[in-house]
Amino acid sequence: MSKAGIDIHNLPYADGDFFAFEQLLSAKERDRLAEVREFLAREVKPIAVDCWNRAEFPMGLIPKLAEIDLVSPVKRQGYSNLFAGILHAEATRADTSIATFMGVHDGLFTGSIEALASQEQQDAWLPDIYSLKKIGAFGLTEPLGGSDVAGGTRTTARREGDRWILNGAKRWIGNATFSDWVVIYARDVDDNQVKGFLVDTKTEGYRATKIENKISLRTVQNADITLDNVVVPDFFKLANANSFRDTNKVLKVTRLAVAWQAVGQQLAAFDVARRYAVERTQFGRPIASFQLIQNQLVQILGNAVSSMGMMVRLSQLEDSGEAKDEQSALAKAFTTARMRESVALGRSILGGNGIVTDFEMAKVFADAEAIYSYEGTHEINTLVTGRAITGISAIV
Repeated sequence: MSKAGIDIHNLPYADGDFFAFEQLLSAKERDRLAEVREFLAREVKPIAVDCWNRAEFPMGLIPKLAEIDLVSPVKRQGYSNLFAGILHAEATRADTSIATFMGVHDGLFTGSIEALASQEQQDAWLPDIYSLKKIGAFGLTEPLGGSDVAGGTRTTARREGDRWILNGAKRWIGNATFSDWVVIYARDVDDNQVKGFLVDTKTEGYRATKIENKISLRTVQNADITLDNVVVPDFFKLANANSFRDTNKVLKVTRLAVAWQAVGQQLAAFDVARRYAVERTQFGRPIASFQLIQNQLVQILGNAVSSMGMMVRLSQLEDSGEAKDEQSALAKAFTTARMRESVALGRSILGGNGIVTDFEMAKVFADAEAIYSYEGTHEINTLVTGRAITGISAIV
């Protein structure tokens, strides 16, 4: 109970799903979502702020994540893209860093293997990937290449007989300080096409160095990777990763997942801000009783609901095989812009307490900045959408 006598554990619309989008899930999916929510509340939420403050990844959580079996809910487990999206939003709502860990391992890394490896390669690699016996990372972004990496990949691959030699550098690679494998995208010097390789992180010439001093996703272990004459057997060249167009097959789906993260981040801001508004007393009454506070809370909720509505429809299009790149781009741009506004409003509601992680909102506020930038910046995704509706590219 709050000081005002309001049961803070039984507030209306506890799940934040104001328009009941979850009713679109099957009964099996709703049961599974409830199971995962209980797991996140029990195993993730209690440790999230402490891990973030210390910038340390809770390695002991990995066996628990393996036990609850979250990897590849669509292709392996047969759930809908709508369920997978809502699940990712819920993981983000609990902790953006753990959701990002799963997004890297499951979406980017596992997605690369599922989409671009041969059947023989998948049979050899996926069992350990699905069970989290092997942790994966995704190496695309480079120190001098972010938005332009599609046509400007500087990491090179040179074939020598039945092996490939990789040289170059990657940056911002999540999970890379402790991953067992990493998919590296490199430009083949013979045909100038971007190709994908599964690299064992114990290989000579491979080095990953943790990026320090982050203000966002501090629990995620991002790294700078250097590749100095790293030898990769030909079997570990992804059979169907032969151009950046192939790589983009993975990015289209994971961009959708990041937009779902923006939904989860807004729901987290709503959770923290609403609870604080009910508990915090000023002028002898809860601040939730003041009109301006209610207006801010409703704006956060409206942003979250509009973002979720867009994502529900896009996930349905993905389920039917009709989703387009520009739709994922618009979703990523729109939802992250609404997210930025939502977390700022949430931080404002908490006043000075909104800048310390003790009250969680500071973590929610800071983590939003990473979501806003990764998987294509707001600006690039806007221009991809603009190109689709005008037929004219504004990207140099």
